[in-house]
Amino acid sequence: MSIIQSITNNIKAAVGYQQSFDELLTSKDVTRAVAMMTLHSEKALCHLKEYEVSSHKVMEREDRAVYDKKGKFLRWSRRNKIPIPYQKFINEIALVFLYGRPVKWTQQSDSTDYSYNYYKELMSEIRFDSAVREAKRTAGAEGVSAILYHVYREEATQTPKLLLNVLSKKNGDDIYTIKDQYKRLRAFAWGYYLTEQGNRTVHHIDIYTADTIYLCKRGAVGWDVDARPNPIGKIPVLLFEQEPEHADVQPLIEKIENSESVEADVIDRFANPTMVATSEILNSLPKQEEEAKLLILKNGGNVSYLTWNEASESKRNQFERMDKHILSKSFTPNIDFDNMKSLGNLSAKAIRKVMLLAVIKAERHKDKHDGYMSRHASLMKAIMGNVLDYAHRAEHEALKLGHEFQEPFGDDVSELLADCSKQYNDGAMSRETYVELSYLIKDAQAEIARIKAEQQENLKQQMALQRMDAFEPTD
Repeated sequence: MSIIQSITNNIKAAVGYQQSFDELLTSKDVTRAVAMMTLHSEKALCHLKEYEVSSHKVMEREDRAVYDKKGKFLRWSRRNKIPIPYQKFINEIALVFLYGRPVKWTQQSDSTDYSYNYYKELMSEIRFDSAVREAKRTAGAEGVSAILYHVYREEATQTPKLLLNVLSKKNGDDIYTIKDQYKRLRAFAWGYYLTEQGNRTVHHIDIYTADTIYLCKRGAVGWDVDARPNPIGKIPVLLFEQEPEHADVQPLIEKIENSESVEADVIDRFANPTMVATSEILNSLPKQEEEAKLLILKNGGNVSYLTWNEASESKRNQFERMDKHILSKSFTPNIDFDNMKSLGNLSAKAIRKVMLLAVIKAERHKDKHDGYMSRHASLMKAIMGNVLDYAHRAEHEALKLGHEFQEPFGDDVSELLADCSKQYNDGAMSRETYVELSYLIKDAQAEIARIKAEQQENLKQQMALQRMDAFEPTD
């Protein structure tokens, strides 16, 4: 953007000139256009500070200064700083119970087998299951994350390709959004820094609308803007928003970390025995490496050790109460080796009851993530039909996809198969449905084809036997 254009924009803004978001971008006034958007970085940084162990509040404890009787500084006495990674534990448990097993996709339309198979192959190629877990983990820590669907041309073959990029503040990404009154995403921006020639760091902001992609680069004066049509026809972003998983119990976590650190200071000062002598010791104290230790006292004196027997019972009870509150109030089951060992060979249904707190949280998350998966399917269909495989656009548009979140510990497959067998034998289920529901069969269509081939072969053999019986001479 030229100096004249920059001055013109400043004058228009100074006199209250009203410009819409698109008009600002068209005039390359990226600064004011981005100012109209909601920046999520500040909150994300705050939540990330609580999440990362190295930046917990307890790490701000300063060492204690030690003075003599005259007030002269002697030394610094180290104070313990004990951060406890409750936040990561809570977040990982929430992630496992929602995306521990990949989302199960189903075809709900007819005559779209090609499109459905293309979709499954593309999902594997872009590693969507890994990307969605990373995005959910980031959102649980920072409160917001995004998956950016980036389409590009492969240099070697010039064929269109799709790449997923998970955006997070931890990785240096700035997320901007504009939503309407119905909370629908109208514009999305991704801010980042790149090191270019001359070891110069340049600020970039890519702004996405349904119609246009604005690639903005900070110049010496103003911004350089490269506007391109959006080939997808949708904003290519899956935005994850939530309260951090640890938000409700953060004050409790800070309290328990501070208590543990203070308790460690007390243990360091008083846990080691202290020698108390009631009279003068005639010989010098034995050295640490000496095996035999003999103290000779004057006038029948006595030597004893002053020891700290145990910590306060109230402190121990306080720790147990707060630990229980942190886990239960964040809907996190207490999963450790001893608890898991006691479960033994429980069925999946029984384990589900034991882990009910995490199941409740996962069900609550599904209120939003059902919508996220539906938007993902819509984006993928648009990308397949408009960019990657235009020749089959009509079939991609006709494809209807369903999704299902799976239990992290699996289902009781033996019980499911027994129910399916009973319904099949009673005539309430077709053979194809029975095959599709069987956990022993990975490719239902291939298995059905094999069954039909075997049936035809058996029929041929029976007909051959009948012809032999017909021409066999009778007595």
